[in-house]
Amino acid sequence: MRVHHFLVLAAAAAVAFAVVPAFAAGDARRTQTLAGSSIMPVSLGDSVTSLPATTVSVPATGPARPMAAWITFCQAYTEECRVNLSEPDTIRLTPSLWRDIVTVNREVNAFVRPMTDLEHWGVVDKWDFAEDGYGDCEDYQLLKRKRLVALGLPRRAMPMTVVLDERNEGHAVLMIRTDRGDFILDNKRNDVLPWLRTGYVYVKRESQTETAWTSLNHVSGVASTAAR
Repeated sequence: MRVHHFLVLAAAAAVAFAVVPAFAAGDARRTQTLAGSSIMPVSLGDSVTSLPATTVSVPATGPARPMAAWITFCQAYTEECRVNLSEPDTIRLTPSLWRDIVTVNREVNAFVRPMTDLEHWGVVDKWDFAEDGYGDCEDYQLLKRKRLVALGLPRRAMPMTVVLDERNEGHAVLMIRTDRGDFILDNKRNDVLPWLRTGYVYVKRESQTETAWTSLNHVSGVASTAAR
């Protein structure tokens, strides 16, 4: 993904806003695994035995323009972009859910090898699932979200998010919105960090109320910049 891709103009359809309670997945739904994929399990050690410290949520400031590649992705995968207002917009974290989130982040990072869209698809920018084991940043995150939805987490609480990275270049991450704050799944690191510890500048994320994007007003996650 490149910064100039974020400047493509496009319209988005509006959907009514609804308020729903926080989410806690049931044990039965969490028993689903990554069976059927080629993703191999990775060792987590003792790093996810307890819940992360509570942090703050990323403030949203209004509408933002979507990328052309996201619009094309939504045309191919309508359900990935349709906002289900019956789903909660935050997840109530439990130790089991936290372990699921960290596990999926690490397993997909280990499974996928980086490849530009031009090398992979022959186009400058394309959003798709990295299920063939290759992709760039958004492809990693889309596959992670797909796996987490299969484990019972609500898609609405996991918006794709655009940031500026340590090189001031456009980068896609997956934001997990929880009752303990917003956390970031990233192909650049295996640790799932609070957004304030990523060092990124937050540009926009998928809306949780309509098929559109929401501005994050270039707020900076500068509490602590992790090593790249």
